[in-house]
Amino acid sequence: MTAYKTLKGQFIKRVAEDPTNPIEGQIWYNTTTGILKALPALSAWSSGGSLVTATALMAGAGTQTAGLGFGGYIGPGTPNVVNTTLEYDGNGWGAGGNLVAARSGMGGTGTQTAALGFGGSTTIPRGPGEIASSEEYDGTSWTEGDNLNDALVGVGGLGSQTAAVAFGGGTPDTNATEHYDGTSWTNVPGTLTSARRYLQGCGTQTAGLTAGASGTSSNIYNGTVWTAGADMNTSRPNTGAVSGIQTSALMSGGGSGGTPVGGKTEEFDGTSWSEVADMAVGRYSSAGANGGTTSASLAFGGYLGGTGYISSTEEWNRSSNIITAAAFSSGGNLNTARYLMQSGTVGTQTAGLGFGGYSASGATPNNTYAVTEEYNGSSWSEQNDLPTIKSRHGGCGTQTAALCFGGFTPLGPNTNYNTTEEYNGSSWTASNNLSEGKAYMAGFGIQTAAVSAGGATLNPDTRKNGTEEYDGSSWTTVNNMPNFYQNIGSFGILTAGVTTAGRSGPSATATTDTLEYDGTNWTSGNAVIASPAPGTRGMGTQTDALLVGFPTTLTLKYDGTNWATSASNAIPHSTGSSGGTASSGLIAGGYNGPANAILNSTEEFTGETSALNVKTITTS
Repeated sequence: MTAYKTLKGQFIKRVAEDPTNPIEGQIWYNTTTGILKALPALSAWSSGGSLVTATALMAGAGTQTAGLGFGGYIGPGTPNVVNTTLEYDGNGWGAGGNLVAARSGMGGTGTQTAALGFGGSTTIPRGPGEIASSEEYDGTSWTEGDNLNDALVGVGGLGSQTAAVAFGGGTPDTNATEHYDGTSWTNVPGTLTSARRYLQGCGTQTAGLTAGASGTSSNIYNGTVWTAGADMNTSRPNTGAVSGIQTSALMSGGGSGGTPVGGKTEEFDGTSWSEVADMAVGRYSSAGANGGTTSASLAFGGYLGGTGYISSTEEWNRSSNIITAAAFSSGGNLNTARYLMQSGTVGTQTAGLGFGGYSASGATPNNTYAVTEEYNGSSWSEQNDLPTIKSRHGGCGTQTAALCFGGFTPLGPNTNYNTTEEYNGSSWTASNNLSEGKAYMAGFGIQTAAVSAGGATLNPDTRKNGTEEYDGSSWTTVNNMPNFYQNIGSFGILTAGVTTAGRSGPSATATTDTLEYDGTNWTSGNAVIASPAPGTRGMGTQTDALLVGFPTTLTLKYDGTNWATSASNAIPHSTGSSGGTASSGLIAGGYNGPANAILNSTEEFTGETSALNVKTITTS
């Protein structure tokens, strides 16, 4: 038998305790436990931040930690072909500059800060919208470049912004190839081994690779000639995402006619293709960061088949770590289903608090609207009621030191409250009032240093822009918000707070406005990257937060400057109760608009974690 030292050039170490920082492939024998262990590499897909909108036929570029997705098709309706650009930071998608021309089925290549998009169709069905124009991206905006020599949809792309290759596409399908030098496109003699469209590629202008879009075949390019490469194990008409280089590539997904290939993933080593771990969601007409590698790749969007458009993103990693993606999971149900609960971040994932709220018009008994419940990380238990029946109120603090202020009751006569109540973990005590009665305000901070901002008096509705600070005893009027808002999402502390997605003006639609508060003044931040519903809820700090409660299952994160997508929750929870941080939080109750349902469900958010993939070696 060959010794391990001969195979790997190293001894199996004998150690009294496991190493704290082993390297990939290392094997050791723990003399204390008598166990032989190793740290093998693990290849697997995990979830990344979702696209803002489910989209197929996008183009992609960049890498796993600096990806780019642009254009695409979002399904029936007008407009259904889009010009949006999204940038991926390794966790979620943020907004980039729009394409000059909306299109789907275009070719793409390059990096996040130097990308190239070309061809595509401005209509679905694709004819007669095929176009030849190309655009260059500088990390901020797109500018028109030289046109392809032919208008092509489903065209493949590889290379860089200044040395790109366009190949295949249609209609009718072609096997032609064009080169781009950063200024103009030139027809070149090299042709694919067969005419095809909806294909993707990777590599460079002088060492490229494409696969699929015609059975199992792959083609290799040397800058002049395409030659047949090894066949894949799974036929992939309408290829999935491709990344890597000519001698080390990854192909994932693919399919056609409503039939994804089940998320089949294959690696190419320059000679042959081998099947590896499947994607979580089988998809075709998806996009990928073709500058990725076989150790770190990215796939996003696509079709499930029929009308099933996909918003999910998957990250491929070959690592000695087990990566558990950020995700929402089901928690214990509230005892009383309700919505229009407190705005602001209250409590944590393992010590949450929900109070007040609205169950249904004319609901009985009336104290439904005063119910207080505590969450222990698995279940909710009823506590002493609020002294006032109310909904649409502000709140902040912790499970043992919370604050409730303002609010409204629809029980005759309609009342806008200016009352304040403090919670000590057992019961509520009345404190000094706000300067005026109002509802739907933002709330952030702690019980002894809180902020109430904006809001409205109801019936008739009059929006407010006032700001008040609470010192644990009384409220003081300070600088107004720069606009009038109600139904506001909020998070943070008195000296570093954020409000966002509130309604302003006569429209019932929430704005994408973001405001930051420094304890004295309000300043404008970057806009939310999606259309929110009134009544979003936040959790976290001014520089690290989540925003939930959209009309869809979308969740956004905020880093103090930019908004980006995060893991989706299971169902919409507009105007629920939120608490915790950007890595460990919860959303409970609320209203699921698409289902017209008042909720009692809870969802818990846990951020991405990573742990060493240490394995015990046995004889079995």
